[in-house]
Amino acid sequence: MCITLFVSLSLRFWNLSKSKKKVNRCNKLLKRSKVVAEEEEEEKKMAGGSFGPTGVAKERAEQYQGKVTSYVIIACLVAAIGGSIFGYDIGISGGVTSMDEFLEEFFHTVYEKKKQAHESNYCKYDNQGLAAFTSSLYLAGLVSTLVASPITRNYGRRASIVCGGISFLIGSGLNAGAVNLAMLLAGRIMLGVGIGFGNQAVPLYLSEVAPTHLRGGLNMMFQLATTIGIFTANMVNYGTQQLKPWGWRLSLGLAAFPALLMTLGGYFLPETPNSLVERGLTERGRRVLVKLRGTENVNAELQDMVDASELANSIKHPFRNILQKRHRPQLVMAICMPMFQILTGINSILFYAPVLFQTMGFGGNASLYSSALTGAVLVLSTFISIGLVDRLGRRALLITGGIQMIICQVIVAVILGVKFGDNQELSKGYSVIVVIFICLFVVAFGWSWGPLGWTIPSEIFPLETRSAGQSITVAVNLLFTFIIAQAFLGLLCAFKFGIFLFFAGWVTVMTIFVYFLLPETKGVPIEEMTLLWSKHWFWKKVLPDATNLEDESKNVSV
Repeated sequence: MCITLFVSLSLRFWNLSKSKKKVNRCNKLLKRSKVVAEEEEEEKKMAGGSFGPTGVAKERAEQYQGKVTSYVIIACLVAAIGGSIFGYDIGISGGVTSMDEFLEEFFHTVYEKKKQAHESNYCKYDNQGLAAFTSSLYLAGLVSTLVASPITRNYGRRASIVCGGISFLIGSGLNAGAVNLAMLLAGRIMLGVGIGFGNQAVPLYLSEVAPTHLRGGLNMMFQLATTIGIFTANMVNYGTQQLKPWGWRLSLGLAAFPALLMTLGGYFLPETPNSLVERGLTERGRRVLVKLRGTENVNAELQDMVDASELANSIKHPFRNILQKRHRPQLVMAICMPMFQILTGINSILFYAPVLFQTMGFGGNASLYSSALTGAVLVLSTFISIGLVDRLGRRALLITGGIQMIICQVIVAVILGVKFGDNQELSKGYSVIVVIFICLFVVAFGWSWGPLGWTIPSEIFPLETRSAGQSITVAVNLLFTFIIAQAFLGLLCAFKFGIFLFFAGWVTVMTIFVYFLLPETKGVPIEEMTLLWSKHWFWKKVLPDATNLEDESKNVSV
């Protein structure tokens, strides 16, 4: 009996120990699977473009909620006023520099050359001082945008918008009251400082405030405001040319009105939630995000911002960081997109439109009227882009717009080459054809490179390098605007009708660039944009692999 009892107890103990071993084995398997899952998640982070233990590595886009609220619309409209001043300053200079009273007072040699009938049609406005009046604006903007970057990052987007507005006010006052060339150039430089701050902050503000599914359209408020500013400037010039001899002062001084709106608007605008979270004001950022999205359920979008800000705050030198290999795709786009935007030749047409049309034989009134027409066409075409960009995508608009621009420029070059010489004017029929194809060129630019040259760079950078990236974008844009503004009159004199073929060649290059190297950013949340490049056929070969990326992330704040 004792033996039976002993065997029974032994069997029970053996079964119990066996079950404990099974439990331990299950626990080990669970731990191992958890470790594997964590490792897989880390690998996904690395493959998706995350930069170590922090940063956005999960795609939460499907969890984003919200709608377009009146709060978003008002904020975007007020912020976009900065674009209207940029456009006004582009458009106003061409009309003013074709007014005889202005030329006689500040550029007398150009005024005398303009009156000489034997002077070459293509060369009568070739004067470096006159070009400097136009281009000084952009050189000042180039320098000031580098100063604006740390202000935008450390003090918020609103601070840069207000600084830009104040600079615009000072510049417009100096220009309107100019009594000599030095005062005139000082005013242009202050306007350039305003452009540097405004173009740094406004596109970022619009990208960060807009909902993901409408970011392209709302971001284009900046370009729309720019085109409206250009059109307004053309209409103002058309009216003030009759107010002799002070009409040009009114043209330059009216820039103070949108500058005042920009300054006041920047003061009353809400700061973007991205900027607030980046500066440690997470709860305040949440409250702003709730107002912008019209819902309390903003956890997924806020978490993306928090993840991005953790990495952003670990970066002490964003300009040094942006040069690292893992940011190579964004850096290439930040340089190439604004460079290509200017090399379409659009700025040459817009701020030299009256001069260009007078060169082709249009009378003074007719030239201003024709440039006003191109300004109106640019405004209307921007509406096309706003309606289509979040439906068709960025690539489709850029490629189709590029093809149309090439065709128009080649046709204009052929007409001018065959029918327009040094001392002859275009016939009325051919003049109309030239204006039509220039307008078609402007239409194509207005739905493609015009708005998207600003939209794409403003939406592709991670938070830690966003302000630095936007600074590079604005600096490159203003650098090439300065170069083209300074060189255009000389190029027109040297190339003659070939100037249009010169720009057509560049449009061909940029269209090929977009086709092969620009991924579609439509519908991708701004804080998850870094995941896009690792899926692109070319850029995934350029980006470092996971092991190199981990080593690079250790030096991220050096």
